[in-house]
Amino acid sequence: MVIGTHLIISAYGFWLPNDPRGSWSEFVGSWELLRFGRATKVATRHSVAARPHDRPSRLAAKAALKYPEVHFSGVQARAIGRGFAGFVATSGVGVWACSILPEHVHLVIAAHRYAAEQVANLLKGAATSRMAAEKVHPMAGLPARSGRLPAPWGRGEWKVFLHTPADVRRAITYVEDNPAKEGLPPQRWSFVRPYDGGWTG
Repeated sequence: MVIGTHLIISAYGFWLPNDPRGSWSEFVGSWELLRFGRATKVATRHSVAARPHDRPSRLAAKAALKYPEVHFSGVQARAIGRGFAGFVATSGVGVWACSILPEHVHLVIAAHRYAAEQVANLLKGAATSRMAAEKVHPMAGLPARSGRLPAPWGRGEWKVFLHTPADVRRAITYVEDNPAKEGLPPQRWSFVRPYDGGWTG
């Protein structure tokens, strides 16, 4: 039984669908990117970030993106957190850990009536709306033809399903330790609930 999920949501341009280390994508939706290879979907539950790969090719693919890579500032991270808080308050999704980093977001969430993929999409939407409302949207100077701003997030999400309390605690520790790995201070978000080993949403 799944009791939680470790979600990784990337900023636009952070992890491409044809990243040579692997990705969660099954297709490449951009012709410019397809020139650098097809999607590299992997099924592993472990991070592939440290895998050896062709770094120049990866950087060349990033240079072919339609828009510049997104790197969230501290002000934008705060707006993302406020957006997440609003979604959590209305949906009842339980969040056991959250780290909002410049290029991606980690969350550990409890099992919920929404599928993990739906939770990820709704979190993205809530965060994007909040950044726009606070006038800190990272794509503010790049409106699309429709007049809407491009999404500041990558497609899809990376997810690891958690089946035991030990899995949950391990994921929480990993997420809470992530800011320090990037030289950032610890993060405390009001919408994060402590994990007591039994609560599942």
